[in-house]
Amino acid sequence: MEHVRKASEHDSNHTRKTIFSGIQPTGVPHLGNYLGALRQWVDVQDNAAPNTTMIYSLVDLHAITVRQDPKQLRQWKKESLSMLLAIGLDPNKSTIFHQSDVPAHSELMWILSCQASTGYLGRMTQWKDKTANEKDSSEKLKLGLFSYPVLQAADVLVHRATHVPVGHDQAQHLEFAREVANGFNHTFGTDALIPPETLISPAKRVMSLTDPLAKMSKSHPNPKSRILLTDSEEVIRSKVKAAVTDSIDGITYDPERRPGVSNLIDILYHTDSRSAYSSQEESAKDLAGRSMRALKERVADTVESTVKRIRASYEDLLHDEFYLDRVAAEGAEKAAKSAAVTMKAVKNAVGLA
Repeated sequence: MEHVRKASEHDSNHTRKTIFSGIQPTGVPHLGNYLGALRQWVDVQDNAAPNTTMIYSLVDLHAITVRQDPKQLRQWKKESLSMLLAIGLDPNKSTIFHQSDVPAHSELMWILSCQASTGYLGRMTQWKDKTANEKDSSEKLKLGLFSYPVLQAADVLVHRATHVPVGHDQAQHLEFAREVANGFNHTFGTDALIPPETLISPAKRVMSLTDPLAKMSKSHPNPKSRILLTDSEEVIRSKVKAAVTDSIDGITYDPERRPGVSNLIDILYHTDSRSAYSSQEESAKDLAGRSMRALKERVADTVESTVKRIRASYEDLLHDEFYLDRVAAEGAEKAAKSAAVTMKAVKNAVGLA
């Protein structure tokens, strides 16, 4: 797959797509990560037109906006790369790399930081949430957390990505990337940066098994709140069996009145590859009259059938360090070549070259 092309080639061929997406290497992904984003990465890869370039990054520089144990972070990077390969990303079809292995991401971030508005950054939702919850923000909040949307923008723009798949909660950051690209181009009279388009993920959010009003999360203190893609069949069945539901008779899909039951139906609907149902409501009608125990058993069966192949592949890959190192090195080399095209144009526009 050819990643290096002149800027004019892209400008003259708008049908060519470059898709970029990233995920932080902060622990084994859970079922919500898979259904919400990772499965779509594989679908995009496997169904893309021949002229589509796909770039997927483990964004480890973003991970250190929160202090990490170095040994743990190195292990997480290894586990995360293994998982991306286990779910079906193919190094022969997609560029897969660690963000910190390609210095152009950080270099473009600095150049864009010299153009980015602090007022705009201060209005970013996640920063406002942090400052609202932080009692002593002047001491505890760090510059990296404030400016990381600039790095997110650089991640996308350095590869001249045309499309970026994101969830609704990340749409604001992609709008910022467009603002940065347009502002840079206008200031320096160039078309070096391409404002990317948003691809909203169609998958519904998967909620916590123990608190169905909250999103499934790696950081939740209760491990029973999430199903990891490495969980054994026994663990999966135990977690689903303990999932919070309600005491209302029957099985119905009603996210407002019955969030726990509806979350299980969501999981069933999104994981059952053999299902002929067109909606969660239709799936729930087929379960009418069944017991809560029967619903949970059905959910556990379909989750296990989804996770089983991923889990086995992951275990094999995790112990093949030579292959993992080769994939990371080759991915970084391709990503660096992709980024070099943009950096040449950006440095020329700014006067650094």
